[in-house]
Amino acid sequence: MKRSTSVHGKEGTIAQLSTLKVYYDAACPGCRRDRLRYERWAGQTAAGVKWLDVNAHETHLREKSIDPRAALLSLHVEDEQGHIRDGLDAYILLMRRVPRLKPMAGVIGLPGIKTLLSWCYGHWVKRRLAREGRLPTD
Repeated sequence: MKRSTSVHGKEGTIAQLSTLKVYYDAACPGCRRDRLRYERWAGQTAAGVKWLDVNAHETHLREKSIDPRAALLSLHVEDEQGHIRDGLDAYILLMRRVPRLKPMAGVIGLPGIKTLLSWCYGHWVKRRLAREGRLPTD
């Protein structure tokens, strides 16, 4: 069954947003804070986002052809059609739904910036997981 969320646009029209599934690391305090901040900023559109803890949904991840290790190392978002985006592409998809984040989504999607931020994000996640003793091994 398809779900969609109605939101009022600038002109007062109603836009339909499909439901997204976000696979995130709920054991990470910063990730939980980011989720709460996103929900607060997203307002009504937050209802169209289902948050799934990668630590509790390994079987589901595998059914979606997502390696649980990869899901721990990078945010993954599934759209209503079942397409999976990860890393900055996942963040960009989420950010485009929030008016105050939409301009930033465009900026971080620029080729040079996206490459640099992807490297920084990957490095930061690996350091955080190593510090917590949760860095997956190959």
